[in-house]
Amino acid sequence: MAETHVLFVEDDDVIREATTLALERDGFVVTAMPDGLSGLESFRADRPDIALLDVMVPGMDGVSLCRRIRDESTVPVIMLSARADSIDVVLGLEAGADDYVTKPFDGSVLVARIRAVLRRFGHAGGPNGGGGSDDDADGERGVLTFGELEVDTEGMEVRKAGAPVALTPTEMRLLLEFSSAPGTVLSRDRLLERVWDYDWGGDTRVVDVHVQRLRTKIGQDRIETVRGFGYKLKA
Repeated sequence: MAETHVLFVEDDDVIREATTLALERDGFVVTAMPDGLSGLESFRADRPDIALLDVMVPGMDGVSLCRRIRDESTVPVIMLSARADSIDVVLGLEAGADDYVTKPFDGSVLVARIRAVLRRFGHAGGPNGGGGSDDDADGERGVLTFGELEVDTEGMEVRKAGAPVALTPTEMRLLLEFSSAPGTVLSRDRLLERVWDYDWGGDTRVVDVHVQRLRTKIGQDRIETVRGFGYKLKA
């Protein structure tokens, strides 16, 4: 089985070394860089399986680095932030990060979050093992149609008015969860559990930002906010 290669960008020497050792003990191969520019060079040279980016690093901050990575790849990204209530968290998610972890963190928690993200990215099918019913509006197996939006649950492709829509794996899983139950209100907690693989209450900002990112790609009015309850996909 191939080893998982982690790019870790962190400017604090103690945190960088301790975290690297902890990840290596759990079987990960780690490339640790002290600043954003060297992190970008390493990403381009090594093409890691996942990137861990501290928000506040010199040269190029973690949010900018995440944005550059997302321009080139759909590789999963986890942001590390010392301030859970900071705008840094939202900025990182808006830049394309898939999740975030607040510092200081326990090594086992970080490993669990990494593995949860990797499970999502390693499984092409939807949250329910296929991402929806084979019975759809146009009768084509595996293709669900919602107005001008088409979701191919087998080919993992999305088209809007016939044009392809590029989604990250997390955005795709989120859309598959919605499209498996069109018209049904899905709570943020359910989406955290089904899409992010959280079996405990997490930060719902992760859901809100990803829903907004998804809306910008498939149409702002396609996913409706049901205040106080969650979101639903308009059938």
